[in-house]
Amino acid sequence: MNVILFGATGMIGQAVLLECLDDPGVTEVLAVSRRPLERGHPKLRTLLVDDFGDYSAVESQMDGFDACFYCLGIASGGLNEAQYKKITHDYTLAAATTLLRLNPDICFCFVSGQGTDSSERGRLMWARVKGATENALLKMGFKQAYMLRPGWIQPMRGVESRTAAYRRAYQVTGWLYPAIKGFSSMVIASDQLGRVMLRLAREGAPRQILESRDLNDLVP
Repeated sequence: MNVILFGATGMIGQAVLLECLDDPGVTEVLAVSRRPLERGHPKLRTLLVDDFGDYSAVESQMDGFDACFYCLGIASGGLNEAQYKKITHDYTLAAATTLLRLNPDICFCFVSGQGTDSSERGRLMWARVKGATENALLKMGFKQAYMLRPGWIQPMRGVESRTAAYRRAYQVTGWLYPAIKGFSSMVIASDQLGRVMLRLAREGAPRQILESRDLNDLVP
């Protein structure tokens, strides 16, 4: 299986990348990024882009992939709706449109979030934008498209969030993870989430919108 990965420098993307590189069934990983990755691996290639809204200059290098794991995202704090929509909605659809045209059989996994608003009419800006993004992806005609809505993601294997506030929160609460995991389906480890995405690409799932409890049920 060949995988194209967006957001490989973020916490979730780092975790997904590690699982892909460790998986013997993954032949190649293409990480689409604005800057070079610190990690090197025989399976890994990096495609540097300046504009996540326009892939016309590089789309010939985006062909031939079986799955797209779209982990690119940003916290909504400090952003207005237009700014957040450009990164969360517009960038995602630009990638999805290009990949679907190049390979109609590709599996597209979009990392959304718990609390996403499918009605697009709720009070929370980020939830409306995420909901609009999910809805647009589900209407595009992918044979396999999955919207992943994890709750609390516990970083594992040394991956870190690029957001300072999140890093501090993980440092403070990390020791609680084993206890919380024992009674809450809202928590999933970052490495487990990566393995779930690989499983979705291989086996599919009975539903396209996967809440945190669904993701936990799919952990190999």
